[in-house]
Amino acid sequence: MNFYSIIIPVYNRPDEVRELLESLTAQTFKNFEVLIIEDGSRETCDKVVNNFSSTLDIHYYFKENSGQGFTRNYGFDKARGDYLVVFDSDCLIPSSYFETVEKFLEENKVDAFGGPDAAHESFTDLQKAISYSMTSPFTTGGIRGNKKHVGRFHPRSFNMGISKQVYEVTKGYKLTRMGEDIEFSIRIINEGFSTALIEDAYVYHKRRTSLSQFYKQLHFFGRARINVNRFFPGELKPIHLLPALFTAGLGIWLSTIMWSYDLFRLGAAVLSTFFLLILIHALTKTKSLKVALMSLVTSFIQLFAYGMGMISEKLSPRGNQPFAQK
Repeated sequence: MNFYSIIIPVYNRPDEVRELLESLTAQTFKNFEVLIIEDGSRETCDKVVNNFSSTLDIHYYFKENSGQGFTRNYGFDKARGDYLVVFDSDCLIPSSYFETVEKFLEENKVDAFGGPDAAHESFTDLQKAISYSMTSPFTTGGIRGNKKHVGRFHPRSFNMGISKQVYEVTKGYKLTRMGEDIEFSIRIINEGFSTALIEDAYVYHKRRTSLSQFYKQLHFFGRARINVNRFFPGELKPIHLLPALFTAGLGIWLSTIMWSYDLFRLGAAVLSTFFLLILIHALTKTKSLKVALMSLVTSFIQLFAYGMGMISEKLSPRGNQPFAQK
């Protein structure tokens, strides 16, 4: 039987941590410890953690702010588990999560694993729409968390696990933000470790709760994809460029109204068809017309913000210099 160390970096999220810890108390498999690493927060969650001291094997640490990547490394150093599992602090963990993971690892010995994310029934309509756009086949979110991802599976830090040996060899994150999980996953694979997607080991990811926050987050993700390419140029696949192509194409289409009305109409028809497909698919997945309509907005934001992030980072004065290297 494996022993798991759950690493949760936290920055000003006591309420989210309470919900996450409540979900961990309901696990059907209980051979784990929880490490809460407070990353220099002003709104600390130490009192929240204390409330779970009798129901969880839980440990609380406070450190100066250094970003999520290096904060996870801090937790890795303290962990005792055979596997080190990382969750974002705004996740809820289904009660069968660790039972599912343990069963998979008993049958399939792998060095690193990850799972998809989903929307919980308690989420707001906006959170459900954001969750759809982050997992839809019509957006770049659809290339992760399923068997149709590009190349070998690259675990992401909102829901991933690594063996103790992986940490000892890789030394953890070399970036603290700006694509830190992508860079880490690539190095795990390049070191010869095996990875696997456990499709049933999903988490409920609450994500951002406003459209402006969602835009900023996806813009940052786009910048991160370019930043990681500075470390590993071959890792920027054609499918990763789709948001940038969407954003550039949108600008070109809008300009056609000044010199070719026929091209403008053609572009409008193509764009309308694309978003009609999104609407139909979102309605099928969410079973809610309201959420499906909101998904049109969140899908547009995801593609446009991610694309703008990629373009702005590519044109950055930093050139080919990686950002936030340790």
